[in-house]
Amino acid sequence: MSFSYWFFRSLFLISFKLFFGFEVIGSKKIPETGGVIVVANHVSYLDPMVVGSAIKKRQATFMARHGLFKIPLIGLFVGSFSFPINRDNPQPSSIKEAVNRLKRGELIVMFPEGGRRRDRTVLDAKRGVGLIAAMSNATVVPAFVDGTDRALPTGAKFIKPAKIRVFFGDPIEIKEEKKDRDFQDKIGAAVIEALRSLKTKVKG
Repeated sequence: MSFSYWFFRSLFLISFKLFFGFEVIGSKKIPETGGVIVVANHVSYLDPMVVGSAIKKRQATFMARHGLFKIPLIGLFVGSFSFPINRDNPQPSSIKEAVNRLKRGELIVMFPEGGRRRDRTVLDAKRGVGLIAAMSNATVVPAFVDGTDRALPTGAKFIKPAKIRVFFGDPIEIKEEKKDRDFQDKIGAAVIEALRSLKTKVKG
């Protein structure tokens, strides 16, 4: 874990605990070594920072919207722990970058819904998560973020007090060697179902 990543993670973690009573459940379910994809729901701009803060012992790399890299200062900050992807039209180079990183044993965070949602529902998976998981054989760990939609809703300009929690689910092992489209779709569907199950446990 690089010093800059450790510094920002520690800063966010302390801030979230002080202002939001931040709580993490199930972080030990994340393998400490090997390629891992953490997939989470996405309802707020806070989500990447919240998920990154919830992951212990490992440095997370994010697949970030390519437009963020063009914004002065923000682009430099985002670029220090992310690589770009066009969510509407993912390029082969971005997929290859993710697969290569996972095969090198890195941990990548993905938001398979493809964007923030006003209605808090979990969307069908973008094909990318199934494709990357199938090609890399990385372990997939679902994560459900609760409370960021109240702390910083879509369209809001100010942060509000709210309890924020992150729940990690059971790892999904990719053991088969199949790489075809049907297998990729099967993995994507399994990931979304795992996210929905976590949501049901949290919301009741």
